[in-house]
Amino acid sequence: MNPARPAEGSQRRTPMAAAALRQDASPRDAPDAVPPSAPAALTWRERELAWLLVLHRTAERRGVEAFFVIVSRLGDGLGWIFVVLLLPLVSTSGLACALRMAGVGLVNVVVYVALKRSVARPRPFIAHEHVRECTPALDRYSFPSGHTMHAVAFTVVLAEYFPIAAALAATYALLVSASRLVLGLHYPSDVVIGAAIGAITASAMFSLF
Repeated sequence: MNPARPAEGSQRRTPMAAAALRQDASPRDAPDAVPPSAPAALTWRERELAWLLVLHRTAERRGVEAFFVIVSRLGDGLGWIFVVLLLPLVSTSGLACALRMAGVGLVNVVVYVALKRSVARPRPFIAHEHVRECTPALDRYSFPSGHTMHAVAFTVVLAEYFPIAAALAATYALLVSASRLVLGLHYPSDVVIGAAIGAITASAMFSLF
């Protein structure tokens, strides 16, 4: 008389069979394993990169890259130095405005250098192969955006002394901020934080002095 066969599933599994079962029950079958392309699975950095790429791809259009290269280069410092030197010749309050802009600029440089060295966030074109360096960067780190920081800070100062120029200065600050994204030199958070720092330092200078 043949002994009864054990019920299915009650057989003793070998280590190899157990490993195979564990492999079959991999995370890819779990309900919370969402494909990377799904919005819910995107991390903050992935979303930020996606936003950057939307703006960066506009540089592929004719004339867009050249335009923003010019805007960005004017924000390197030479453009603002020209404004500071010109202000005392414009009106009696121009000298006070120029001195305040110079003071804010020095404070921003100290903050900028300290954050660049401490955070040391690589620029997008260094970290991601799909991002181009459309114009030479001043250094290899992206956080925060110094161009945006200075543009916003100087806009706040100019608006205080010359309200009639506030709209023009604000427009230029927006263009400088956009140029850093279009040209692949910064992430959106670099620009947003840079703008916030610039606004805070300029406002603090008016409160303290």
